[in-house]
Amino acid sequence: MALAFRARPAAAGFTLVELLVVISLLSLVMLAMGSALRTTAQTEERVDARLRKVDDLRVADNFLRSVLGRVSLRKRLGTIAIDESPYYFLGRPQEMVWLGVMPARYGAGGRYLFHLGLEDAAGGQALVLRYLPFTQDGGSPDWSRAESYVLVPAVTGFEIRFEDALPEPPQWGAPWTLNDRLPQRVSFQIRSATDVWPDIVVAMRTLPGSDSSMGGAVFGGSQ
Repeated sequence: MALAFRARPAAAGFTLVELLVVISLLSLVMLAMGSALRTTAQTEERVDARLRKVDDLRVADNFLRSVLGRVSLRKRLGTIAIDESPYYFLGRPQEMVWLGVMPARYGAGGRYLFHLGLEDAAGGQALVLRYLPFTQDGGSPDWSRAESYVLVPAVTGFEIRFEDALPEPPQWGAPWTLNDRLPQRVSFQIRSATDVWPDIVVAMRTLPGSDSSMGGAVFGGSQ
């Protein structure tokens, strides 16, 4: 009796080489996805940093324009040296003091003495604006008791320049040594730890009627 043999079908599956090829392809895909996600995250961080910088610049620019937009020509009381300004004004390359009006939208309207300059901070130096309510007592302001507002943190460079509009063409320089008038405009050059800011140029507009020797409305620090 002859025995009949039936052929066994070949076992279905993948060879070791095929598995290695698939794993290699999956690794490449995962590597590409990881790189794309990392690039997207870095792009978002750069965009966020840029937006923060633009926002800081906008806030500082708007604040300076607001407080310098209404400057008083009220003269100081008491005896004044011949080389001192009769006004409540001091203009140096890295420091500025003036009498103006705090915009009501910042929560404190009325006349204030302002001091703008660099101060020591946790991360180095910061550009700080200090302000005190104005009183005609003739004494020197105590800036240690003043309210303060940090305009720009982590400042690595700061310079103020003042424009004298009477010469032709107008001249820029610092310090301000002309005691018979105030500057027409002020330029602020700011460098932070992360970037160099564009120059902020602000027109100093005089409050009408802030000086008894002047008649009518005046603008730009000149009669």
